[in-house]
Amino acid sequence: MAPVYLDHAASTPVRPEVIEAMLPFLSTAWGNPSSAHRFGRAARAGFEQGKRELARALGVTPNQVIFTSGGTEADNLAVIGSALAARAKGRPMHSVATAIEHKAVLAAAHAVVDLGGVETILPVDRNGLVDLDALDVALERSPSIVSAMWVNNETGTVQPMAEIGRRCKAAGVPCHSDAVQAYGKMAIDLDASGCTLLAISGHKLGAPKGIGALIVRDRHIIEAIIHGGGQQFGIRPGTENVAGAVAFGRAALLATQELNDQVTRIGKMRDALATRLRAVVSDLVIHAAHVERAPHILSIAVPGAEAESLLMHLDLAEVAASGGSACATGSTEPSHVLLAMGVDRALALGTIRFSLGHETTDADIDHVVAVFPGIVKRARELSSSLGRA
Repeated sequence: MAPVYLDHAASTPVRPEVIEAMLPFLSTAWGNPSSAHRFGRAARAGFEQGKRELARALGVTPNQVIFTSGGTEADNLAVIGSALAARAKGRPMHSVATAIEHKAVLAAAHAVVDLGGVETILPVDRNGLVDLDALDVALERSPSIVSAMWVNNETGTVQPMAEIGRRCKAAGVPCHSDAVQAYGKMAIDLDASGCTLLAISGHKLGAPKGIGALIVRDRHIIEAIIHGGGQQFGIRPGTENVAGAVAFGRAALLATQELNDQVTRIGKMRDALATRLRAVVSDLVIHAAHVERAPHILSIAVPGAEAESLLMHLDLAEVAASGGSACATGSTEPSHVLLAMGVDRALALGTIRFSLGHETTDADIDHVVAVFPGIVKRARELSSSLGRA
């Protein structure tokens, strides 16, 4: 059979409909969208089309969409940009983030400290849910931003964004959410969440890499972190990625149209995969199994095995998955997410992630279940021979 791709949380294939939509802006309508002549006007029309489609899919207005190079830039713009805006108003730069945020958010919060500000990292429970009491304490200090990811990219844990947003709003503090793993994968209600800033990324839902967006519902709470011309209200200057914007808009519309069916279908396959893997590996651990999770992510740990070995053997068996850690290849450090959740270090090092997508089939699940017991056996034998069991 064809190779099985179960790493959609890392990246998704570009959808044919998206390629078709963006091709004219790579071939004929290639002008600079800031130019006044016909070539520029054609490019500008495409850029505005992408913005409208993305806004419609999200339920926001087009002028609230700020295109970026991806989720990482969007997170940095939200966290650092809000700190700079606070400083400009004579207020302290103070970033609050949960301990299980993506490195893009945590590194941006650290950068705020380098700029002379402070950071507060909120603890989470064993399922990865933020400590709301700790949030309340942090809000008493009137931080410049609170950042809580909607869906954790490693475990799939869904944060109670409506409650977090409500508490932030009551305290008069902007709320930012990294929704890169949520948008297009599950229903999200931006109005109900109370989020002022929302980061999303195109290559997680069928658009190419290199295009993302920050939804900015109040331009007064952030300042630009890069400087140049006045494009995109001066919040994110630079010549716009027209083809990327068109692609993102089209991918977002497709994801929205198909959302209900895909959430149900993918969720059933994810649950079937979990159940069947536990049937063939009796001591398998499923992280965050007892709380709401996004339907496409399954994070599992195999006691007595190491993720690197499991992933190597999966790859040899034509299955693409990923580790539970976002650390660099070769690192012996476990995932910061799992450690923050209180997962044992050895178990964290034996964690891998399967993530399903639009193209995933029941046959893919069958193949993974068929090869997994042998893979676990070989990985455990290797760990035992190296004295790591």
